[in-house]
Amino acid sequence: MSNKQIRNIAIIAHVDHGKTTLVDQLLRQSGTFAAHEQVEECVMDSNAIEKERGITILAKNCAVSWEGTHINIVDTPGHADFGGEVERALSMVDGVVLLIDAQEGPMPQTRFVTKKALALGLRPIVVVNKVDKPGAKPDAVINAAFDLFDKLGATDEQLDFPVVYASGINGWSSLEEGEPGEKWGDSMAPLFETILRHVQPHEGEESAPLQMQISSLDYSSYVGRIGVGRINQGTIKPGMDVLVMEGPDGKTAKGRINQVLKFKGLDRMMVQEAGPGDIVLINGIEDIGMGVTITDPANPQPLPMLKVDEPTLTMNFCVNTSPLAGREGKFVTSRQIWDRLQKELQSNVALRVKETDEDGVFEVMGRGELHLTILIENMRREGFELAVGKPRVVFKEIDGVRCEPIELVTADIEEAHQGGVMQALGERKGELVNMEPDGRGRVRLEYRIPARGLIGFSNEFLNLTRGSGLISNIFDGYEPHKGDIGSRKNGVLISMDAGEIFTYALGKLDDRGRMFVKAGDPVYEGMIVGIHNRDNDLVVNATRTKQLTNFRVSGKEDAIKITPPIDLTLEYGVEFCEDDELVEITPKSVRLRKRYLVEHERKRMARENAAG
Repeated sequence: MSNKQIRNIAIIAHVDHGKTTLVDQLLRQSGTFAAHEQVEECVMDSNAIEKERGITILAKNCAVSWEGTHINIVDTPGHADFGGEVERALSMVDGVVLLIDAQEGPMPQTRFVTKKALALGLRPIVVVNKVDKPGAKPDAVINAAFDLFDKLGATDEQLDFPVVYASGINGWSSLEEGEPGEKWGDSMAPLFETILRHVQPHEGEESAPLQMQISSLDYSSYVGRIGVGRINQGTIKPGMDVLVMEGPDGKTAKGRINQVLKFKGLDRMMVQEAGPGDIVLINGIEDIGMGVTITDPANPQPLPMLKVDEPTLTMNFCVNTSPLAGREGKFVTSRQIWDRLQKELQSNVALRVKETDEDGVFEVMGRGELHLTILIENMRREGFELAVGKPRVVFKEIDGVRCEPIELVTADIEEAHQGGVMQALGERKGELVNMEPDGRGRVRLEYRIPARGLIGFSNEFLNLTRGSGLISNIFDGYEPHKGDIGSRKNGVLISMDAGEIFTYALGKLDDRGRMFVKAGDPVYEGMIVGIHNRDNDLVVNATRTKQLTNFRVSGKEDAIKITPPIDLTLEYGVEFCEDDELVEITPKSVRLRKRYLVEHERKRMARENAAG
């Protein structure tokens, strides 16, 4: 196939603006699925956690054919925490489809992904999605997109972007604006035609020396590691000898291609050769890594390694040392945890891992809480047991000044909750940048806030807005340290004994605070069993039982009223824990504990910290 008949596009957008649903429709309407084939919704979100949470975590490839042209599509995540996925996806495409919700308009992640695309010189096609939603305002959204492009330094060519109106969920698109509440088009044909017209085919000579950069990695138990990337120039064939180069000045290794595969729909098909512009999968090279160049041994032409933004958040991962360790997990040693983290580094380009001075404790750095908690969730599902500390931001020394990461936060809330949210963000050193009422009882607040101030904020935000608020944030640069930010307002209830929780003990503790545990749960000394009503920590007897006597009492007097416990999820635990606490994670349980389990050790460490 000539490279004139190939188009490579990435679909980029903010979270929940409909990328994956739109890709579903492109796959359906291009005839990728047979008429009788049963296809689930959001077919591209194939990972178990993606299905549960309804978000895209990993950039994924598929391909469709339209009027004889092979269109490779990369579906990218919208969360800034998975920015590493977005960056490497953009490195293998020639154009982007920027999706914007017709009601919400450009959001923080829209800014993030657009900035990356414009910097690479890619020309966007703007798709105003969900135009059939009540409250949709397509004209205002297009104007806001133009202003955003202008602010991000777009060229005149990039500012002259084509616009397509669409309803991804209903499967139609249109080049003309129609009447509100009506259907403006019949199919996705206008979008397909816009892609063919405005995305340029990749320029590259088939006869030139081979040059292909690996932008993504996969693994198969049959063939080992698989590299995914776009061929810049030259031709690649099975059985071919190649050089694997880590940039112009990095390591060089010899290799031989085993198989070459292309995408067809959601499937992969083996091919005998592929040329410029093709996005292919290759296997047979054992030490293939992210960003390396596969090139001709006789005339090597390496490309610079892919650059990925630095991590902004760090957590300590350590061996689970609690008295309940080893009961549920298969992998519990520091060596197993270290090996798993090293394996993650092979494909998770935005992650950094290093050993610390403490035995069995590793420092893991990532883009944000979601980035790190998804990794922990995957590990626990694989049978790992570990403990993690409180997330901390990564400080940087810039011109001799200690600087910290600043986030740009956008909160869409009801006007009734505005006062409480503004007060909470103000206490966390947030600065109000913009405030826009929408005229329908909701208001959009934009803040710049230290990343430290957002740790543990999402649960508070849900409570402040009664679950009706939407919040998103994006890294906005480094600035000098903003001063101390207050920590958790409540203390915790700590178990003084090991044993089993009894209903009687829960009844006695009910007026002390909310519990994390229920009757029958195992506890140990130093384990956190609940939130104290006051601001100090309290050691309690959580295994207390009723003393038996010879006297009978009426059942009415003996009835125990217990408030239902808080559901202790992984995210809640990571946000809730303080510096002297750990989150214990096993395949079946999430527990909170003090770093030092025995009370006199905790007091000694508190004295040492106060003196030091």
